[in-house]
Amino acid sequence: MTDERTSTHQTAKLYRMVMPDHLCPFGLKAKDLLEREGFAVEDHHLETREETDRFQERENVDTTPQVYIGGKRIGGYDDLRVHLGHDSAKDDGKSYRPVIALFAMAFAMSMALCWLSFGTLLTVMVIPKFIAIAMCLLALQKLQDVESFSTMFLNYDLLARRWVPYGKIYPYAEGLAGVLMLAGVATWLSAPVALFIGTIGALSVFKAVYIDKRELKCACVGGDSNVPLGFISLTENLMMVAMAIWMAATAL
Repeated sequence: MTDERTSTHQTAKLYRMVMPDHLCPFGLKAKDLLEREGFAVEDHHLETREETDRFQERENVDTTPQVYIGGKRIGGYDDLRVHLGHDSAKDDGKSYRPVIALFAMAFAMSMALCWLSFGTLLTVMVIPKFIAIAMCLLALQKLQDVESFSTMFLNYDLLARRWVPYGKIYPYAEGLAGVLMLAGVATWLSAPVALFIGTIGALSVFKAVYIDKRELKCACVGGDSNVPLGFISLTENLMMVAMAIWMAATAL
C-alpha cells in the first residue's frame, strides 16, 4: 500500500459536525492529523442535524467524521490512524500505558517527597515511599467505580470468587494500607493488610495467567481499564508483599 504520509500535496476531504451546540472532537483530531501528515484538507462542516443525517444517508455511513483521500472513503478518525500507519488494524486496544504512567508518577512523587524530607534523592526511602504512593494511586483508580472494579476482579481473584464482598472491600484496604505506610504509622495494621491482599492477589494472578493461561483484563487500575492481566499485575502484588515484610521487619 502506498504510504500516504510521503505526500505533501495530496488533498483530503473531511466531513465533520460543526454545530452551535456540538463540535465533534474526533473531527478536530482527524483534521489535525491530516494537516500534520502534509495533506491539504477540504474541511466540510455539517452544521445541522438534518444536514448530518442527509450526508450519512447519502454516503451510507452511520457516523461522522468521514475522511476521503484520492476519491476513496477512509472512514472515521480511528480508520484514518490505521490507514496512515499509526495503529494496527488488529489493535485490540490493550495497553500497559495506564499502569506504567501511574507507576512513573508514583516514583516521581516519591523522589519529590524524599527530597523534601531528607534533602537528597540518594536514600533507600525512595523505594518504600514509591510503593506506598503507588498503592494509594491504584486504590484511587479503583474507588472511582468500585462496582465496575469488583465485577472485573471476580474474573480472576481467588478470594473474591469465594466471598464476593471482598471485591468491594479490596480498594479500601489497599488505600488504607498505602496511606498508613506512607505516613509510617500503625504498622501493626498496614503490614498485615498489605501482606494479605498482596499474597492473595499474587497467587490469583499467577494461577490465572501462568497456570490456566487465561487472557484477561487486569482490574488493577479500575474496572474500565484495558490493561492485560500479566507480569505487571503480578509485580504490583509482589511489591505490596515486599513492602509489608519490610515494614514489619523495621518495626521489630
